Amino acid sequence: MSTPQEVIALAASEGAEFVDMRFTDVPGVQHHFSLPIRELTESVFEEGLGFDGSSVSGFQTIDASDMLLIPDPSTAVFDPFTQRKTLVLLCDVKDPVTGEMYGKDPRGVVRRSLAYMASTGVADAAFFGPEAEFFIFDSVAFQNQPDVAGYQIRSAEGIFESGRPSVTGAPSPGHRIPYKGGYFPLSPMDTFQDLRSDMVVALESVGIPIEVQHHEVGTAGQAEIDMVFDEMLSMADKVLLYKYVVKNVARQHGRTVTFMPKPIFGDNGSGMHTHMSLWQGGETLMYDERGYAGLSDLALWYIGGLLAHAPAILAFAAPTTNSYKRLVPGYEAPVNLAYSQRNRSAAIRIPLLSDNPKAKRLEFRCPDPSANPYLAFSAMLMAGLDGIMNQMDPGDPLDKNIYDLPPEEAAGIDTVPGSLSEALRALEDDHEFLLAGDVFNTSLIESYVEVKQEEVDAVGLRPHPQEYELYYSV
Repeated sequence: MSTPQEVIALAASEGAEFVDMRFTDVPGVQHHFSLPIRELTESVFEEGLGFDGSSVSGFQTIDASDMLLIPDPSTAVFDPFTQRKTLVLLCDVKDPVTGEMYGKDPRGVVRRSLAYMASTGVADAAFFGPEAEFFIFDSVAFQNQPDVAGYQIRSAEGIFESGRPSVTGAPSPGHRIPYKGGYFPLSPMDTFQDLRSDMVVALESVGIPIEVQHHEVGTAGQAEIDMVFDEMLSMADKVLLYKYVVKNVARQHGRTVTFMPKPIFGDNGSGMHTHMSLWQGGETLMYDERGYAGLSDLALWYIGGLLAHAPAILAFAAPTTNSYKRLVPGYEAPVNLAYSQRNRSAAIRIPLLSDNPKAKRLEFRCPDPSANPYLAFSAMLMAGLDGIMNQMDPGDPLDKNIYDLPPEEAAGIDTVPGSLSEALRALEDDHEFLLAGDVFNTSLIESYVEVKQEEVDAVGLRPHPQEYELYYSV
């Protein structure tokens, strides 16, 4: 769909009863409200629909709360989970007083980053391919009270269930995936083949083509379903739709899905390795057969920008306190700010799976799926463009298993921030590259830091169960 008239005609032809308007807040959570389909008129696409911006995380104060949603007709899709036929439209946010598109709207940040890229003449298209991993559990319970705190995960597939009564009440099957032993096992150890296949069918039904689905390394149902790469704005939209679909298919099966980066201690976390490439006139800008790993100078400069700004980028791309329980050595975590071909121990990997120049790309391995894809992708692109504009040298590649380096050699390699607090400080100290072309703005960055600092404080102020074990008897 490309015009309001086409969307309205589609809704009529498919017998839609409702239209669902969706938009995204600063941390990356989608919000929605629904209207009877008769309310979807051409004027809605022009004039917008009002909402309370003060009730949305990171948006407006209560004295300036009125905001508008402008539906994007190109995003029309039918919700596969509603009982009543419901058309979904993603919306951009507009300030009704200034008449300008809202500077804190995450989707608008992507639009401005692409406009800035075009204005530089560097490229006319940016393609992204994120790999959002997740866990499938049978149930999760948690509580945080002044006198009691804790959580419990149940997963019939999890190795930690071996000594417990069965989740389902049936006899224990015995076939369980050990910690870090879940990469590509067959049934009966892999118990989620059919569920993942149902997820693929549902994803493709809403216009998200899938390349592959499989069990991931972690025990207890860690999974990966890879989307076919797409242009940046479309892919950012798809990441949020992907999460919505995967969670709701799991719910239909009586399971629960989490994109939390590190839900299980002692096992691999869930990342969102993000593949990137720039194009101009339908041709890739990343390839040069004479370059290292087939990379062009432009691609190397892009890497230079990513590495230089990585700590600040991670405030958006690894944006939770839990993210830094994943970004620790020893769990395939990309904590080392280096680049290398084929090497999964470096923050940036150059895949060597194809000789086709069009497949040449880089993979930034630090992000995780708790990220707001609009802000994370935009920060990555702006860092890469900064690297290109300033011809930033990424240094020499590091074609070694970085985890096995001698301590004296490893000490010379920069690493990712050790906490969300460190990443937020890095963003405060290094955000000029984000302000180019008015892509980000200081108000958005300040609001983002404020929201995330509240999360840091919420976790930091509370005693942890491990602290009782360590310190109760001191």
